[in-house]
Amino acid sequence: MAGSTGASAPVGVLALQGDFREHAAVLRSFGADVISVRRPSELAQVSGLVIPGGESSVIDKLSRMFGVAEPLKEAIAAGLPVYGTCAGLIMLADRLVDAIAGQQSFGGLDIAVRRNAFGSQKDSFEVDIDIPELGEPAVHAVFIRAPVVDDVGERASVLGALEDGRVIAVEQGNLLGTSFHPEMTEDYRFHRRFYNRVLEVGFQR
Repeated sequence: MAGSTGASAPVGVLALQGDFREHAAVLRSFGADVISVRRPSELAQVSGLVIPGGESSVIDKLSRMFGVAEPLKEAIAAGLPVYGTCAGLIMLADRLVDAIAGQQSFGGLDIAVRRNAFGSQKDSFEVDIDIPELGEPAVHAVFIRAPVVDDVGERASVLGALEDGRVIAVEQGNLLGTSFHPEMTEDYRFHRRFYNRVLEVGFQR
């Protein structure tokens, strides 16, 4: 449920696999109290969560192994602010276009996502993207084995797309997702947008 919290609302970073340390460092630069989340007891302490890049299939398996998958699904449904980057975007998608056998997501975003849509790691690239909701300047985005949003449902909104129209940033209520890695640049406006939402919502159980 939602309640009021102060500016010290604790923020979690799902620390099962991937570049969770980088996200934690960004959030701490805002003055956030950051908790590494691996288990339900840690998830219960936070008012928002970042799901980092990494291997979505590994994050899926480990989240179930550590027993945090179902509590996280319930928290998302209850309104927990969550920001997913790269693999985190995949984990927030309701529908996976090319999931491996048995792969699951936490869901919440009314989108369909295609994994590794831009090829292998050697096909990584960087590009400037206009994000009207964030204003000027354009966001410098780093794509590494990145997913792409194949379909955007009625409940989700597009925040950004490549010049060819492929959607790479979406938002829906308290959920935010990007295909790219803002934690690898010095532009933390997406993290700030997420953290401001955490403070506004004041999510509590």
